[in-house]
Amino acid sequence: MSGTLYIVATPIGNLEDITLRAKRILAEVDLIAAEDTRHTRKLLSHFDIHTKLISFSQHHEKGKTHKVIEILKRGENVALVSDAGTPCISDPGYPLLTAAIEEGVDVVPIPGASAVITALSAAGLPTDRFTFIGFLPEKPGKRTKVLEDLKSYEHTLVFYLSKWKAARQIAEMLEIFGDRRVCLCRELTKVHEEFRRGNLSSLAEHLEKNPPKGELVLVLA
Repeated sequence: MSGTLYIVATPIGNLEDITLRAKRILAEVDLIAAEDTRHTRKLLSHFDIHTKLISFSQHHEKGKTHKVIEILKRGENVALVSDAGTPCISDPGYPLLTAAIEEGVDVVPIPGASAVITALSAAGLPTDRFTFIGFLPEKPGKRTKVLEDLKSYEHTLVFYLSKWKAARQIAEMLEIFGDRRVCLCRELTKVHEEFRRGNLSSLAEHLEKNPPKGELVLVLA
């Protein structure tokens, strides 16, 4: 019989947010496939977990997928983790997940922290319907096309933003969407956690004078 692939959510900042089940699974599996072994090793060290690690970054996931599948088919159990939050949600892991399913390997989710849901829960904008967009395209033309397509959506949108590009991209949103309500969530669950609520215009003005730091999630009405 093949082993089990566990999709394990890890804290997005505050280490107290790890679940009891996640700690147990990470300690019991034969191998942890990690987006960045250096990052995950710090997490494991904090909880005194000594499971073997293998690198499974976005740049190498296609090459490593076959190796992990072979390990699973030998009957060993593997936990997939990203640097923070839930794997496969704008994080590495999708090729491994689909390969495991195709090979008939059991896949078990270990739910926990997610930046998307954390931001939505406190943003103060409607959550009965929402669309998660993730990061916008790098190329300006493609990014404009995506934003134009989203303009007609009549429910909440959630974006991941790079601190280096946030001011420019929010200015582009203002131009395309108009002055909608918004909440910029920064450093969620960390010491400097911040929720900046208002409109796109006030946010664009603020970021022009105050370049953001840390991890950013934008919730747009």
